[in-house]
Amino acid sequence: MNKSIYKFILLFFISMACLAASAQPFASDIHDFKKQDSIRFPKKRSILFVGSSSFTKWTDVQDYFPGYRILNRGFGGSSLPDVIYYANEIIFPYRPKQIVIYCGENDLAASDTVTGAMVFDRFKILFDLIRQKKHRKNIVFISLKPSPSRAKMMARQEIANNMIKSFIEKQKHAAFVDVYHKMLTPEGKPMPEIFLDDSLHMNAKGYAIWQREIQPYLKK
Repeated sequence: MNKSIYKFILLFFISMACLAASAQPFASDIHDFKKQDSIRFPKKRSILFVGSSSFTKWTDVQDYFPGYRILNRGFGGSSLPDVIYYANEIIFPYRPKQIVIYCGENDLAASDTVTGAMVFDRFKILFDLIRQKKHRKNIVFISLKPSPSRAKMMARQEIANNMIKSFIEKQKHAAFVDVYHKMLTPEGKPMPEIFLDDSLHMNAKGYAIWQREIQPYLKK
């Protein structure tokens, strides 16, 4: 093959690979994490918070847990497949002593065809992936939260939560944190006062509930 043609084909495929990588959802978020890490890599054996925007927007999460070293790697409006895809970049390099996961809500919001059982299956893939790499790693899963703007998803959320809870109860070094029922009114509806104006993301009152429920499960 002519060398110039070979070089052209090689450059073409390299360009296509780079384009595919840049087109991957949340690639810029992951790039930002890597940039931060290159400046100052996080200390090992921190408690890693990983998942979707409820963590992304919890920018002062460390203030809620004094005495614990928290590393927040929530990104965008990610779903479980996104966390699985980036696990080698946002979970394993940090060698955390504990992994706290909040994800799955956006999976259901993406399509009415996504069932609670499908969210459970995706979670189990992530759980098994972590256990394959880190056999006895402590894993904490936070239940999907009920949001006023996504009230129509609540039945599917409950199915996902119940399936994940039942699974985790059979595992060692794992815990399920039920914030779902703590965020409901006596009538069983999402509390509007603990959310921002978008009726999706939480305000300080919402995060205070999360702090109370999560802290008993964190490792010093």
